[in-house]
Amino acid sequence: MKNRQSDVESPQPNVTVVEIWDPATTEEDIEVIDQNLIQLRSEPLRAKRVVVRLESTVLMYHSTNLAVRTRTQLVSGLRALVAFGPQAVGTVNGLFIHPDLMLMAAGHVECQFVAEARYESITVIVPRTDFEAYLTARQLRDALQPNRTADLLVCDATKARELFSFGKRMAVTAARQPDLFNGRKEVCVAAGIELVEILLDAIGSSEDYVLSRSDKTHEEYSHIVERAEKYVLTQTDVSFHVTDLCKAIGTSERALEYAFKEILKMSPMAFLRRVRLHRVHQALRTCTRGTTTVSAEALKWGFWHFGDFSKDYKNCFGESPSDTLLTEPGKSRRVRKMAEDTYLPC
Repeated sequence: MKNRQSDVESPQPNVTVVEIWDPATTEEDIEVIDQNLIQLRSEPLRAKRVVVRLESTVLMYHSTNLAVRTRTQLVSGLRALVAFGPQAVGTVNGLFIHPDLMLMAAGHVECQFVAEARYESITVIVPRTDFEAYLTARQLRDALQPNRTADLLVCDATKARELFSFGKRMAVTAARQPDLFNGRKEVCVAAGIELVEILLDAIGSSEDYVLSRSDKTHEEYSHIVERAEKYVLTQTDVSFHVTDLCKAIGTSERALEYAFKEILKMSPMAFLRRVRLHRVHQALRTCTRGTTTVSAEALKWGFWHFGDFSKDYKNCFGESPSDTLLTEPGKSRRVRKMAEDTYLPC
């Protein structure tokens, strides 16, 4: 677990571009967040993350071609502001996102994102003390109550679009011309100042998001999904029915079905099977050769029909489980070239 504010300023390149086609690699090359990703469709994943380190400020750009669920947690001592792209569709903690909204989150607070295909966002991460100083200077600190853990803010549409567009342009420029930022302190300082000023303008135009009755229902659905997933991950060697799951997490079958349909657009058992499939993938990817077998890991996570398991595994990860096991830990046989699509512009 990452937990040091100083990690933001760790000595490394100012620009990092990561092409994510394997969900098990989503935490690589990023020091300011912990992230767990589950792909929700059995298609090749093509996601991208660009990280631009601007002295004490960090800019992150994310995009995905495929529906995914991420559980994302910022490290302690930091604040994050997330702006969403014009085609971004999904939820955060069950609440629907759109380009006029901005998420403000504190360190060590986990947010559950569900992003549909063609999702884009930019995230501005600053030390908490710097963020509070910025708000105080702009007389925004009391209005935003920066000690709260996670909030959606309703912004002026023009300012919200300006923030996202500026952040995306910076990420695209950095990805194409990393030497413009790498080792160039004066450039990073100037870019960081401009980014923060645009961010503060957007914050200054914002107001708190008022939850409707429907929003509160979706928040509860998100909590049900989270509890169900965490329970299943503690029951690796036990088979159970939906009724057992409902009893364990304290909800009705109807509420469980509604929650998964509304938040993830799939049935509870379909998603939970996918979660366990990802756990097998992670185990096979990281194990030392000769210490386990495909069948042992499959059985550990409740897969007894090896034919169906192998088919589902290959559909999800693009290779057979035996290929993953035979690959050197931490690497992969697959090499996927990123497509030049509008949602992957870098």
